[in-house]
Amino acid sequence: MTDFPRPSGPFCYGDRVQLTGPKGRLHTITLREGGELHTHRGVLRHDALVGLPDGSVVRNSSDTEYLALRPLLRDFVMSMPRGAAIVYPKDAAQILAQADIFPGATVVEAGVGSGALSLWMLRAIGPQGRLVSFERREEFAEVARANATTFLGALPENWEIVLGDLSDALPAAFAAGTADRVVLDMLAPWECIPAVADALVPGGVVLCYVATATQLSRVAEFIRGTGLFTEPESSETMVRGWHVDGLAVRPDHRMVAHTGFLLTARRLAPGAVPPDVRRRAVRKTAYGDEDVEVWTPGAVGDRQITDKNLRKRVRDAERAADGARRAAADRRAADETPNETA
Repeated sequence: MTDFPRPSGPFCYGDRVQLTGPKGRLHTITLREGGELHTHRGVLRHDALVGLPDGSVVRNSSDTEYLALRPLLRDFVMSMPRGAAIVYPKDAAQILAQADIFPGATVVEAGVGSGALSLWMLRAIGPQGRLVSFERREEFAEVARANATTFLGALPENWEIVLGDLSDALPAAFAAGTADRVVLDMLAPWECIPAVADALVPGGVVLCYVATATQLSRVAEFIRGTGLFTEPESSETMVRGWHVDGLAVRPDHRMVAHTGFLLTARRLAPGAVPPDVRRRAVRKTAYGDEDVEVWTPGAVGDRQITDKNLRKRVRDAERAADGARRAAADRRAADETPNETA
């Protein structure tokens, strides 16, 4: 795996920097030679940040102060260019826990979206692990690659993006029983369950991330009907912040509530039947066109990005990635200089 530089040290050109101004207003910029941040409060030159350590405070042309920090991964995924909707940090954390993503694991992901969840899983599996992400749209894959390069400085060698439908491409990419974990972030995950069952090792975990209760119901019933998995477990995660200022301690007025459901199940050994499993009768085993319509992106309020807007986001992501590559190269050169001098 590529030896990525640690996200620390003085700022340099190409770095992504998060600026916190008055009233907590955030600005995320990529440092460029001659670059400037213009706001109604004045102008902040990018050059003023280069060479400063993380956590520095700088002033703009009108003497307004800004706190400069490298974005954490949770900050980065919330501000990076998006081709598709991202998996929020609160859900990403639960996915890593509930799917039991461990160092050295072989993980299958579908689809890749904008690469937010991919970055979390790459960090979890470490350099000895392997992540294979399946994506139907080339534009989304381009945005995901650029975002990963922006955050890491280069593309990880243990990450592969396969273009195509998971049901068709997974058998060719994985022999039976060779995947440790499978994470499905897609509209109709039940379509891929047979291929997933073949690819998973006995005891392996499949996790489905879906937006609506109807999707949750259908994928749960499908998994039950295969007889190849343990009883599916479902949950959602809600995060409520708290205001803490002296004795003024109260919950925030706003919270990050429902974003999606998580469903997990484990692959059974061939021929195994769990003891004391009472399978309830499913009243409706067939689904018609009217049912499928309920699960379409438009029906669940999923806004579809236009091709023009998507091309712009690809360009934005690639520009940020170019800057990150330069920053990583400069940082490596600076690290090597003392050794060469010696």
